[in-house]
Amino acid sequence: MKRLLPLFLLVSATAFGQDLGALKQRMLESAEKSGLEARLDQPYAGNENPKQMVDVYLPKKRGSDKPLPVIALIHGGGWVNGDRLGYGATAIQLARTGNWAAVTVGYRLTKEARWPSQVHDCKAAIRWIRAHARELNLDADKIAVWGSSAGGHLSSLLGTSGDVKELEGGLGPNTAFSSRVQCVVNLCGPEDFTQSLMFDKDGKPMAKDDAVSGLLGGSRTEKHAEAVAASPVTYVSKDDPPFINFHGSKDMRVAFLHAEAIHAALQRAGVPSLLVPITDGGHGSVNHPEVKVRGEKFADKVLRGIDSTIDTTPIPALPEGKK
Repeated sequence: MKRLLPLFLLVSATAFGQDLGALKQRMLESAEKSGLEARLDQPYAGNENPKQMVDVYLPKKRGSDKPLPVIALIHGGGWVNGDRLGYGATAIQLARTGNWAAVTVGYRLTKEARWPSQVHDCKAAIRWIRAHARELNLDADKIAVWGSSAGGHLSSLLGTSGDVKELEGGLGPNTAFSSRVQCVVNLCGPEDFTQSLMFDKDGKPMAKDDAVSGLLGGSRTEKHAEAVAASPVTYVSKDDPPFINFHGSKDMRVAFLHAEAIHAALQRAGVPSLLVPITDGGHGSVNHPEVKVRGEKFADKVLRGIDSTIDTTPIPALPEGKK
């Protein structure tokens, strides 16, 4: 695998290789213009580690006086790159509707900490949201997670491991609160690390995968127990929240079989799950604007009770270079 691919597990182009301070200032300005209150750099782990923080986007004019449901966005980047600011624009788009509070979640990357630190961080972030729900007028019982690639993996894992004490960790001052989520929007997330993420031109699994090795501390065969423990499919049970899964049918970085695996496992358990292929789409095809439209509509239905039919017909991939 080549290092630092242009879409290396969907590392955000805006957050990677640019000054984060300048990007943060632009997000603040964009939030203000969109009628939002932005609370950046909120620590959830009881320390000042910049990766263990969330950014919160709140509409100043809300759709109602009721507590707002929350969409928590988890960035990609192969667990080794990326930053929560990469999801700032999407968070602003969601929050400015007045129907959502949006939270972008940071987590420690594998240069700093290996599995299971990433899921411990994300669970601590969800607990932080619940702990601050009254202060921010949020609905603590209506939290969706939304993530792409590595973030899709972590979002899926939050969805399936709500009843798994071994993955909770003990980070932060809010351990009395639940880390369960009520809705998952999964964009091309790796779901079963006992299977390869990539395959060669002959359809054979590729053993070498630096991103997976960086997460697990070795290859999926060398670290089989860790591979099982890090896989969202391992923990699927009937009390998991509803999922919608978007995945390019020709994704060469995270094979489409991963979307099929989590979708099938959820369906077997009786959990509502939708699978939306992006026809002939590669790893970056989940950036299609229709994905955001359908993802938000799904969250509307699950968390806001909006009665609607979710379109699951395949989305045609955009021509390369277009969004």
